[in-house]
Amino acid sequence: MCNDNNKPVTGTMTVANLHAIGDLRIEQKEIPTCGDDEVLVKIKYCGVCGSDIPRILSKGTYHFPTVPGHEFSGQVVYDKSGEYTGKRVAVFPLLPCFACENCKEERYVQCTNYDYYGSRRDGAFAEYLAVKKFNLIELPEGVSDEEGAMCEPVSVANHAIKKLEIARGEHLLITGAGPIGLIAAMWARSKGAADIYFVDIDERKLELAKSFGFKAYDSAVRIDAVLEGTGASSAITAAIGAVRSGGRIVLMGNPSFDVSLTAKVYQDILRKEIHLSGTWNSSYGERVNDWKESLAAVSEGKLPIKGLISHKVALEKAFDAVKMMAERKEFYCKVMIEL
Repeated sequence: MCNDNNKPVTGTMTVANLHAIGDLRIEQKEIPTCGDDEVLVKIKYCGVCGSDIPRILSKGTYHFPTVPGHEFSGQVVYDKSGEYTGKRVAVFPLLPCFACENCKEERYVQCTNYDYYGSRRDGAFAEYLAVKKFNLIELPEGVSDEEGAMCEPVSVANHAIKKLEIARGEHLLITGAGPIGLIAAMWARSKGAADIYFVDIDERKLELAKSFGFKAYDSAVRIDAVLEGTGASSAITAAIGAVRSGGRIVLMGNPSFDVSLTAKVYQDILRKEIHLSGTWNSSYGERVNDWKESLAAVSEGKLPIKGLISHKVALEKAFDAVKMMAERKEFYCKVMIEL
């Protein structure tokens, strides 16, 4: 049954709309209408992902104009069926085709014909967004709207740490002390890792990591597993050199340039019999669902992710925030757009 407030929302809304590379405009658009499989979400918070920086400033989206933003939470203000109306939600941003072989096996992030909020279709740098019901995940009591908007990076980190199969008492090295690296460290600690070490070229990031109880890398320490979070050749080389024989490395960083290894470094992978694997996004299915696990962990207080939020900005300041991040004008960790 629909409640008394379950009525279509009409009129205009404010969005940050990307018309071309480097051309992010604050403007008015019609509030979207919902298909039968969609609900209308009033956006509360949207995180600015590191991938949004090149998307807005150098590479562009898949077409113009596009409203960016894929890390978000909000409240459902209209659902034709009334099922979700009034519920606070996070949103899995990838829209699978459900027809390819990967989708049939619930490997949705390997879908060969997927869509995506914030890059292939309009996202959440906006006051409202029509969202597929499949992509909704309800926020538990005790999880704030800000934490809900961080469910995407929390789930990406969760997915990566599970691939490392951390055993209690092991030592972990993470290259790159950005938000996902720090969240991954929180996950590893919750799974019993003894000490978690970071490498980063920015001393301020290392100091932030230390404030959460993590450590700067010491080459004298035996490292059982490495999460590589930068995609840089130098960091991958350092990871291979640091990990013990028989250790594990998971590659998570998305490279901006070609990656190369020397013959000696490649031989180290062979001689040390390193277990090397990649990770991509997160699982969101009936059998395995990183998102449900992430929200449960946040609600239980296992992951103090709110402490990562360094900036909250109004939608009208979204472009300024992206440029600040790109030019590193200020020290930041997680930048959130507050609507």
